[in-house]
Amino acid sequence: MYDIIIVGAGPAGLTAALYALRANKKILVLEAKSYGGQIIKASKIENYPGIEKISGFDFATSLYNQVKSFGGEIKYETVLRIEEDKTVVTAKNKYSAKAVIIATGSFNRKLNIENEDNLIGKGVSYCATCDGNFFKDRTVAVIGYDEEAINDVLYLTDIAKKVYLISTKDIEFGNKEICSDVEVIKCNSINKLIGENKLESIEINVDNEIKIINIDGLFISVGREPKNNIFKNIVDIDGNGYIISEDGVHTKTPGVYVAGDTRVKELRQLTTAVADGSIAATIAIKELN
Repeated sequence: MYDIIIVGAGPAGLTAALYALRANKKILVLEAKSYGGQIIKASKIENYPGIEKISGFDFATSLYNQVKSFGGEIKYETVLRIEEDKTVVTAKNKYSAKAVIIATGSFNRKLNIENEDNLIGKGVSYCATCDGNFFKDRTVAVIGYDEEAINDVLYLTDIAKKVYLISTKDIEFGNKEICSDVEVIKCNSINKLIGENKLESIEINVDNEIKIINIDGLFISVGREPKNNIFKNIVDIDGNGYIISEDGVHTKTPGVYVAGDTRVKELRQLTTAVADGSIAATIAIKELN
């Protein structure tokens, strides 16, 4: 019997594990693939307070090693479901706990076009607030059609020399004003990205004509998606698949908590993930005690 089982070994889950271990709780972290979550793919992190610059891999590895140094147990097993009595069922085993923290994160939706995967971190990003500053006074594009994409454009106009907003759908700007440095392009399709060691340009189809747009950076903003359907028996989920929590920690099931990008929240950043993990673990510890 574990005191706390944490599902997910991203920044939120590992931070929760660290806090629980320091409170002398017996914990288990379950992760389907590898530690670190989405942040491990970031080539540089420059917006984490107190750390001038670090790679996502180094940050995640340092946090992982810190958890292990306190005796944290981490197993790589795919979680299939969580039962109401806090039994966590994986593809290999069943584990019992007094409390469970769900910290499974969310995942950027991809365009699934040619060369996209090859150029991630080499000009292609899914987070303008994370990586926008790397493209100061350069030419960038945002692909998207909703408020999040518009917010990315507004953020980048203060940094980049020129910003394209590319979409296959009509965009409603509402009361948000887009400056003259932004060029909006509606296209029929987005075909491929061009470049080998770094992004050079993007190929799109506009009115059945192929156009090549030279850019230094591309920010793909077509949404994120969590994978929370396996937990719907014990938590409430909104229309986008995120776990609902009135206070950002408790779910509808006593003893089941949520932390990080997998929950309904305003901002999904490394800082907020770490904060969520520490808060969820602290509250779980308090209520266990």
